[in-house]
Amino acid sequence: NGAAKIRINPGNIGGPDRLRQVVDLAKQHSIAIRVGVNSGSLQKDLVEKYNGVTPEALAESGIKAVELVESCGYDQIILSVKSSDPAMTIAVYRLMAKQCDYPLHLGVTEAGTPGTGSIRSAVGIGTLLAEGIGDTIRVSLTGDPVAEVQAAKAILNALGLKQTGPTLVSCPTCGRTQVGLVDIAAEVESKLAHLTYPIKVAVMGCAVNGPGEARDADVGIAGGDGRFLIFADGEPKYQVEEAQAVDALMAMIEELHQEGRF
Repeated sequence: NGAAKIRINPGNIGGPDRLRQVVDLAKQHSIAIRVGVNSGSLQKDLVEKYNGVTPEALAESGIKAVELVESCGYDQIILSVKSSDPAMTIAVYRLMAKQCDYPLHLGVTEAGTPGTGSIRSAVGIGTLLAEGIGDTIRVSLTGDPVAEVQAAKAILNALGLKQTGPTLVSCPTCGRTQVGLVDIAAEVESKLAHLTYPIKVAVMGCAVNGPGEARDADVGIAGGDGRFLIFADGEPKYQVEEAQAVDALMAMIEELHQEGRF
Protein backbone atom coordinates (compact mmCIF):
# COMPACT_ATOMS: atom_id res chain seq x y z
CA ASN A 1 0.00 0.00 0.00
CA GLY A 2 1.91 3.03 -1.23
CA ALA A 3 -0.79 5.69 -0.82
CA ALA A 4 -2.85 7.04 2.04
CA LYS A 5 -5.36 8.67 -0.30
CA ILE A 6 -6.09 8.84 -4.01
CA ARG A 7 -7.83 11.52 -6.07
CA ILE A 8 -10.35 10.78 -8.79
CA ASN A 9 -13.11 12.52 -10.71
CA PRO A 10 -15.78 9.80 -10.90
CA GLY A 11 -17.49 11.54 -13.80
CA ASN A 12 -14.62 11.17 -16.26
CA ILE A 13 -12.86 8.01 -15.14
CA GLY A 14 -14.29 6.00 -18.03
CA GLY A 15 -17.61 4.62 -16.85
CA PRO A 16 -19.18 2.78 -13.88
CA ASP A 17 -17.13 -0.41 -14.31
CA ARG A 18 -13.81 1.41 -14.11
CA LEU A 19 -15.00 3.47 -11.17
CA ARG A 20 -16.02 0.32 -9.31
CA GLN A 21 -12.60 -1.25 -9.96
CA VAL A 22 -10.88 1.73 -8.37
CA VAL A 23 -13.29 1.86 -5.44
CA ASP A 24 -12.95 -1.89 -4.80
CA LEU A 25 -9.16 -1.55 -4.64
CA ALA A 26 -9.49 1.43 -2.32
CA LYS A 27 -11.71 -0.68 -0.04
CA GLN A 28 -9.23 -3.54 -0.13
CA HIS A 29 -6.37 -1.32 1.01
CA SER A 30 -8.44 0.98 3.29
CA ILE A 31 -7.49 4.05 1.25
CA ALA A 32 -9.57 7.21 1.32
CA ILE A 33 -10.75 8.64 -1.97
CA ARG A 34 -10.61 12.37 -2.64
CA VAL A 35 -13.46 13.07 -5.01
CA GLY A 36 -12.34 16.08 -7.00
CA VAL A 37 -14.20 18.24 -9.47
CA ASN A 38 -13.23 21.67 -10.76
CA SER A 39 -14.59 24.53 -12.80
CA GLY A 40 -12.52 23.67 -15.86
CA SER A 41 -14.21 20.32 -16.38
CA LEU A 42 -17.78 21.08 -15.31
CA GLN A 43 -20.36 18.91 -17.09
CA LYS A 44 -22.08 20.56 -20.06
CA ASP A 45 -25.55 19.83 -18.74
CA LEU A 46 -24.79 21.72 -15.53
CA VAL A 47 -23.30 24.65 -17.46
CA GLU A 48 -26.54 24.83 -19.45
CA LYS A 49 -28.73 24.38 -16.37
CA TYR A 50 -27.09 27.24 -14.46
CA ASN A 51 -26.24 29.41 -17.50
CA GLY A 52 -22.53 29.15 -16.93
CA VAL A 53 -19.98 28.03 -14.39
CA THR A 54 -21.47 29.07 -11.05
CA PRO A 55 -20.97 28.06 -7.42
CA GLU A 56 -24.31 26.27 -7.53
CA ALA A 57 -23.31 24.31 -10.62
CA LEU A 58 -20.01 23.26 -9.06
CA ALA A 59 -21.73 22.27 -5.82
CA GLU A 60 -24.19 20.04 -7.69
CA SER A 61 -21.31 18.51 -9.64
CA GLY A 62 -19.53 17.71 -6.39
CA ILE A 63 -22.60 16.10 -4.84
CA LYS A 64 -23.17 13.97 -7.94
CA ALA A 65 -19.55 12.84 -7.91
CA VAL A 66 -19.84 11.78 -4.29
CA GLU A 67 -23.04 9.87 -5.03
CA LEU A 68 -21.25 7.89 -7.74
CA VAL A 69 -18.67 6.66 -5.23
CA GLU A 70 -21.36 5.98 -2.63
CA SER A 71 -23.21 3.87 -5.19
CA CYS A 72 -20.18 1.55 -5.15
CA GLY A 73 -20.68 1.02 -1.42
CA TYR A 74 -17.86 3.21 -0.15
CA ASP A 75 -17.94 6.24 2.12
CA GLN A 76 -14.29 6.97 2.98
CA ILE A 77 -14.52 10.15 0.95
CA ILE A 78 -12.94 13.59 0.98
CA LEU A 79 -14.49 16.14 -1.35
CA SER A 80 -12.82 18.96 -3.27
CA VAL A 81 -14.63 21.37 -5.59
CA LYS A 82 -12.05 23.80 -6.93
CA SER A 83 -11.87 26.87 -9.13
CA SER A 84 -9.00 29.10 -10.22
CA ASP A 85 -11.11 32.05 -9.05
CA PRO A 86 -10.70 32.61 -5.27
CA ALA A 87 -14.13 34.23 -4.95
CA MET A 88 -15.77 31.30 -6.76
CA THR A 89 -13.84 28.88 -4.56
CA ILE A 90 -15.07 30.59 -1.40
CA ALA A 91 -18.68 30.62 -2.59
CA VAL A 92 -18.81 26.96 -3.64
CA TYR A 93 -17.21 25.66 -0.44
CA ARG A 94 -19.66 27.66 1.63
CA LEU A 95 -22.41 25.81 -0.21
CA MET A 96 -20.68 22.46 0.21
CA ALA A 97 -20.27 22.99 3.95
CA LYS A 98 -24.06 23.21 4.20
CA GLN A 99 -24.85 20.34 1.83
CA CYS A 100 -22.19 17.76 2.66
CA ASP A 101 -20.95 16.03 5.81
CA TYR A 102 -17.76 14.67 4.26
CA PRO A 103 -14.38 16.29 4.99
CA LEU A 104 -13.55 19.10 2.57
CA HIS A 105 -10.21 19.53 0.84
CA LEU A 106 -9.55 23.20 0.06
CA GLY A 107 -7.55 24.75 -2.73
CA VAL A 108 -7.50 27.38 -5.46
CA THR A 109 -6.57 25.38 -8.54
CA GLU A 110 -4.11 26.78 -11.09
CA ALA A 111 -3.40 29.65 -8.70
CA GLY A 112 -0.33 30.83 -10.59
CA THR A 113 3.31 31.56 -9.83
CA PRO A 114 4.63 31.58 -6.24
CA GLY A 115 4.18 35.35 -5.87
CA THR A 116 0.61 35.96 -7.05
CA GLY A 117 -0.44 32.32 -6.61
CA SER A 118 0.36 32.38 -2.91
CA ILE A 119 -1.76 35.50 -2.48
CA ARG A 120 -4.68 34.04 -4.41
CA SER A 121 -4.44 30.83 -2.40
CA ALA A 122 -4.25 32.72 0.88
CA VAL A 123 -7.41 34.66 -0.01
CA GLY A 124 -9.41 31.57 -0.98
CA ILE A 125 -8.11 29.03 1.52
CA GLY A 126 -7.58 31.49 4.35
CA THR A 127 -11.08 32.93 4.17
CA LEU A 128 -12.66 29.49 4.36
CA LEU A 129 -10.42 28.26 7.18
CA ALA A 130 -11.19 31.42 9.15
CA GLU A 131 -14.88 30.52 8.84
CA GLY A 132 -14.24 27.00 10.12
CA ILE A 133 -14.64 25.40 6.70
CA GLY A 134 -12.12 22.84 5.45
CA ASP A 135 -10.16 19.85 6.71
CA THR A 136 -7.14 19.56 4.41
CA ILE A 137 -5.51 22.06 2.05
CA ARG A 138 -3.23 22.18 -0.98
CA VAL A 139 -1.62 25.29 -2.45
CA SER A 140 -1.23 24.82 -6.22
CA LEU A 141 1.64 26.87 -7.68
CA THR A 142 3.60 26.90 -10.92
CA GLY A 143 7.04 26.22 -9.49
CA ASP A 144 8.95 24.21 -6.95
CA PRO A 145 6.55 22.10 -4.83
CA VAL A 146 8.52 23.20 -1.78
CA ALA A 147 7.05 26.68 -2.30
CA GLU A 148 3.57 25.14 -2.11
CA VAL A 149 4.33 23.64 1.31
CA GLN A 150 5.86 26.90 2.53
CA ALA A 151 2.80 28.87 1.43
CA ALA A 152 0.42 26.37 3.04
CA LYS A 153 2.35 26.54 6.32
CA ALA A 154 2.26 30.35 6.18
CA ILE A 155 -1.52 30.33 5.76
CA LEU A 156 -1.97 28.01 8.74
CA ASN A 157 0.48 30.03 10.84
CA ALA A 158 -1.26 33.31 10.01
CA LEU A 159 -4.57 31.90 11.26
CA GLY A 160 -3.02 30.31 14.35
CA LEU A 161 -4.18 26.87 13.24
CA LYS A 162 -0.76 25.21 13.15
CA GLN A 163 2.37 26.95 14.37
CA THR A 164 5.24 25.18 12.63
CA GLY A 165 7.96 27.80 12.88
CA PRO A 166 8.74 31.48 13.44
CA THR A 167 6.44 34.37 12.60
CA LEU A 168 8.16 37.52 11.41
CA VAL A 169 6.49 40.91 11.69
CA SER A 170 8.15 44.02 10.29
CA CYS A 171 7.04 47.59 9.67
CA PRO A 172 6.70 49.12 6.19
CA THR A 173 9.22 51.93 6.96
CA CYS A 174 8.36 55.63 7.28
CA GLY A 175 10.03 59.02 7.52
CA ARG A 176 11.52 58.11 10.90
CA THR A 177 13.47 55.15 9.52
CA GLN A 178 17.22 55.78 9.66
CA VAL A 179 18.50 52.25 9.10
CA GLY A 180 18.58 49.78 6.20
CA LEU A 181 15.39 48.12 7.36
CA VAL A 182 14.43 46.40 4.10
CA ASP A 183 17.71 44.49 3.80
CA ILE A 184 17.83 43.72 7.52
CA ALA A 185 14.29 42.31 7.53
CA ALA A 186 15.15 40.11 4.54
CA GLU A 187 18.28 38.84 6.28
CA VAL A 188 16.36 38.04 9.46
CA GLU A 189 13.71 36.19 7.46
CA SER A 190 16.42 34.10 5.81
CA LYS A 191 18.06 33.24 9.13
CA LEU A 192 14.73 32.31 10.71
CA ALA A 193 13.87 29.88 7.90
CA HIS A 194 15.68 26.93 9.51
CA LEU A 195 13.97 27.27 12.91
CA THR A 196 11.16 24.84 13.69
CA TYR A 197 9.86 26.17 16.98
CA PRO A 198 7.12 28.83 17.25
CA ILE A 199 8.44 32.30 18.05
CA LYS A 200 7.23 35.75 17.04
CA VAL A 201 10.05 38.04 15.90
CA ALA A 202 9.72 41.76 15.14
CA VAL A 203 11.95 43.92 12.95
CA MET A 204 10.93 47.55 13.40
CA GLY A 205 12.34 50.73 11.88
CA CYS A 206 11.70 53.10 14.77
CA ALA A 207 13.16 52.84 18.28
CA VAL A 208 10.52 55.26 19.58
CA ASN A 209 7.37 53.36 18.61
CA GLY A 210 8.83 50.02 17.51
CA PRO A 211 8.88 48.13 20.83
CA GLY A 212 5.37 49.31 21.69
CA GLU A 213 3.91 48.45 18.29
CA ALA A 214 5.53 45.01 18.48
CA ARG A 215 4.63 44.45 22.12
CA ASP A 216 3.20 41.01 21.46
CA ALA A 217 6.42 39.78 19.81
CA ASP A 218 8.65 37.46 21.81
CA VAL A 219 11.80 39.24 20.68
CA GLY A 220 12.73 41.94 18.23
CA ILE A 221 14.90 44.82 17.13
CA ALA A 222 13.99 48.47 16.58
CA GLY A 223 16.22 50.80 14.58
CA GLY A 224 17.36 54.32 15.43
CA ASP A 225 20.14 56.47 14.01
CA GLY A 226 22.47 53.73 12.81
CA ARG A 227 21.76 51.65 15.92
CA PHE A 228 19.23 49.04 17.00
CA LEU A 229 17.50 48.40 20.28
CA ILE A 230 17.17 44.72 21.18
CA PHE A 231 13.97 43.94 23.08
CA ALA A 232 12.21 40.87 24.44
CA ASP A 233 8.66 40.59 25.74
CA GLY A 234 8.23 44.29 25.01
CA GLU A 235 11.08 45.28 27.33
CA PRO A 236 14.31 46.91 26.09
CA LYS A 237 17.50 44.90 26.69
CA TYR A 238 20.46 46.69 25.11
CA GLN A 239 21.60 48.55 21.99
CA VAL A 240 23.99 47.52 19.23
CA GLU A 241 25.38 49.07 16.07
CA GLU A 242 23.35 48.45 12.91
CA ALA A 243 25.97 46.04 11.54
CA GLN A 244 25.61 43.79 14.61
CA ALA A 245 21.81 43.94 14.87
CA VAL A 246 20.93 40.70 13.09
CA ASP A 247 23.58 38.65 14.90
CA ALA A 248 22.48 40.12 18.23
CA LEU A 249 18.85 39.30 17.49
CA MET A 250 19.65 35.70 16.54
CA ALA A 251 21.78 35.36 19.69
CA MET A 252 18.85 36.56 21.81
CA ILE A 253 16.54 34.07 20.10
CA GLU A 254 18.98 31.23 20.77
CA GLU A 255 19.34 32.33 24.40
CA LEU A 256 15.59 32.28 24.93
CA HIS A 257 15.35 28.90 23.21
CA GLN A 258 18.04 27.44 25.46
CA GLU A 259 16.07 28.72 28.45
CA GLY A 260 13.18 26.56 27.30
CA ARG A 261 10.93 29.40 26.22
CA PHE A 262 10.16 27.81 22.84
